[in-house]
Formats: sequence, structure tokens, C-alpha cells
Amino acid sequence: MPLDRDEIPTIRKSLTFYRVMAWVVGIQLVVLICVGVPLKYFGGNDAVVVTLGPLHGWLYMVLLISAYLLGRRVDWPWMRLILIALAGTVPFLSFVAEHYATKDVRRRIALAEAGAPQPAVDQPTMGD
Repeated sequence: MPLDRDEIPTIRKSLTFYRVMAWVVGIQLVVLICVGVPLKYFGGNDAVVVTLGPLHGWLYMVLLISAYLLGRRVDWPWMRLILIALAGTVPFLSFVAEHYATKDVRRRIALAEAGAPQPAVDQPTMGD
């Protein structure tokens, strides 16, 4: 289903919020895994894990909601949403998922603005 041109400003805002959340959650996960876990198990200091862990968990939920809302606005298939959710659990992979999601949404916006027909069903992969 083609994007509604009236929805493009809302889609852009949703994309921006999703991108911010993907980067924040991705950076937190990298810090937790690359700094917090070694400090906890090799240095006996669990301050990073105790402080950042719960915050990361809550913000990951916000990331999932933002991806869902964006995905429904641009008509992503469920498989893409599932892959984005799973990418948020692997260090550095959320950055890759964000890149391809942004590329896809920007392509869809450009097609809608040009008045070109859009594909009815997107591929279930993160890349294009």
C-alpha cells in the first residue's frame, strides 16, 4: 500500500524517534557487554551493570514500540519487525538494522513524494 502523502511528516518524526532509540539502546548494549560485563566478572565491580542494565531494559522496550509504530505507518511485514527486535539484542547489530530501516523508509517517502507506485509487500530481510 502506498504511503499517504499527508502522513509523511508523521512518518519522518517516527523515523527520527526510532533512529534515536536504536542508537541509544545500541550504545548501551555495547557498553554493557564490552565494559560492564568484563568489569563485573574480571574486576569485581558491578556498578555499570547494576546502573545501566535496568535502564537499557526499559529503553529497549521503548525501541520495540517505536519500531512497531514506524513499521505500521510504512506497512512493514511482521518478519522485518521481528528482525529489528532481535537485532536489538546483539551488540552492534542494532546499528545495522537502523541503517537498513532508515534506507527503506526514506526510499518509501521519496517514492510517495514523487507519486510513484510502491511495492505492495516488502522483503522480510533487513537489507534492500
